Amino acid sequence: MLYMTQKLATAVFGGGCFWCTEAIFQMLKGVESVVSGYAGGDLEHPSYHAVSAGTTGHAEVIKVEFDPTAISYETLLEVFFATHDPTTLNRQGNDSGEQYRSIILCTSDEQKQQAESYIKKLQDTGEFPDQVVTDVQPLGQFYSAEAYHQNYYQSNQDQPYCQLVISPKVKKFKEKHPELIRTEY
Repeated sequence: MLYMTQKLATAVFGGGCFWCTEAIFQMLKGVESVVSGYAGGDLEHPSYHAVSAGTTGHAEVIKVEFDPTAISYETLLEVFFATHDPTTLNRQGNDSGEQYRSIILCTSDEQKQQAESYIKKLQDTGEFPDQVVTDVQPLGQFYSAEAYHQNYYQSNQDQPYCQLVISPKVKKFKEKHPELIRTEY
């Protein structure tokens, strides 16, 4: 018997704390997996401690494996820009430092062109009152974060950070974009 497998694509985004970004992208139809990690820096095999110190150049990011026949890269870009502030340099909310910068790490020239075009559209339409400072660059090495960072929101919803920071973002996103949410959420 012949089995067909879907061809998944990869997208990598950093929009502040990876716990927040992971929680949103896990809910999306067409997203097969989300892994929290580090990218965009110089140190090989960085740890959370090293990245948090702000000395490695890495950003907290998520690697999204998605089915492009079910959700487009442009839709992922829309979600990314709708769920963080791309106009603050090296900061999201109370999290500050280079590791919390807004960044898109592209896996192809096509993704780079789409990301740059999307940012231009945001600027041209005045979607944000300030300049978008999201960094767009090719994906170098992605390093998975430690196991306790994976699926963090789903595993720790009773934690104060999850209740005060992540839950309101998740609720707001679900209310604003119910058409993008998997049925199990």
